[in-house]
Amino acid sequence: MQVTQTSSQGLKQEFRVVLPAGDLAAKLAAQLSEVQSKAQIKGFRPGKAPIGHLKKLYGKSIMGDVLQEAVNEANRKIVAEHQLKIAVEPKLDFPGGQEEVERALAAEGDLAFTVTFETLPKFEVGSFDGIFIERPTAKVDDADVEKAMQSLAERSQDYEPKTEGAKAAKGDKLTIDFTGKLDGEPFEGGSGGDVDIVLGSGSFIPGFEEQLEGAGSGDERLVKVQFPKDYSAQNLAGKDAEFDVIIKAISSPKTMEIGEELAKKYGFESFEVMKTAVRGNLEADFEKASRDKMKRALLDVLDSRYAFDLPETLVEQEFSNIWAQHEQESQRANRTVAEEGKTEEETQAEYRKIAERRVRLGLVLAEIGQSANVTVEDKDLTDALVERARMFPGQEKQVWEYYRNNEQAMAQLRAPIYEERVVDHISKLIKINDKTVSREELFADDDA
Repeated sequence: MQVTQTSSQGLKQEFRVVLPAGDLAAKLAAQLSEVQSKAQIKGFRPGKAPIGHLKKLYGKSIMGDVLQEAVNEANRKIVAEHQLKIAVEPKLDFPGGQEEVERALAAEGDLAFTVTFETLPKFEVGSFDGIFIERPTAKVDDADVEKAMQSLAERSQDYEPKTEGAKAAKGDKLTIDFTGKLDGEPFEGGSGGDVDIVLGSGSFIPGFEEQLEGAGSGDERLVKVQFPKDYSAQNLAGKDAEFDVIIKAISSPKTMEIGEELAKKYGFESFEVMKTAVRGNLEADFEKASRDKMKRALLDVLDSRYAFDLPETLVEQEFSNIWAQHEQESQRANRTVAEEGKTEEETQAEYRKIAERRVRLGLVLAEIGQSANVTVEDKDLTDALVERARMFPGQEKQVWEYYRNNEQAMAQLRAPIYEERVVDHISKLIKINDKTVSREELFADDDA
């Protein structure tokens, strides 16, 4: 094996490798000899089939494996001898083309190829002295608990039929049949029977529910609406439609006391136990929002502290993922580039900066974690896997087996946990000052 470095530019290292035909032929012979000892070929005694015959039968297939292992061995040797930290899988190029590969497969010629490694950048993590982060915090008060309890009461709302002749009002539940039409013709998915709708809930197309207020049981209404421009079905987005609606029944909400009856409905022993549980959930939500804000501030600081070359392939992969998500969201919302107020080039430039930030921070956090021997406990990974499986009711076993048998999937599950552990580690080394803010400030969207 002959290895020569041909280029070194930034994070890219290129090498030329020559695998001599003699070496390949020797490895092929060794493999064929092993096959001979085990082969049972019709017309020959076990283990006595001629090497030449075996070569005709299996030579090309075996040589394919020999070449693959030889290439892998060459790559491993280069990485070890040059102490390379690889960012992505190496890129191979066979300048001799298919003809040279075929000759090598027949053990009749050398195989030459170039391999390009994109390496990870080298940088010093440095000290965290002087980093100061403000962590917003908010206290769960009684009003927050009462609001949450009211929301739970509304979700479990019971209804009772209205008296004969009563008219539908906001808050009432109507049972309706409807047929939707575009340009006078029914459209797919636009009809329904015995559908319940609560007036004022906003669960139907904007303007639909309002036009049913004042209707009585048995009434027929023609409802005219326009589908939102960002409607999920692109064939309907932004279009005018008419619905023939029949009101079959009207029910009004029953008074729900926020007390023992509500607690019983949700399976709690008592109202006090329910209040305690609700407060605990709210406190967990507040704590998570506080941590998320602190983490965002920390990542902003880390992003500003480090400047180094980034592996182009990693940036391109991250950008492709972000851009694909952007295009899917734009299609769902039926939104054009012009409506965003920016050119496609400007939008791509912004998203490329986001991709660069993510890659940079990923490398920084990985380096910090490695230096500090940060690990992910098996229990944390198992808990995350259980939580993921719960997201697919009835398919828990399949999800569990998929992750357990898929290293890449497990790595994707481990990555966010590892990131949180590294953030925990850094948090112990920096100064964090808690700042009391309102609930609205705590849950405000920083990107808005």
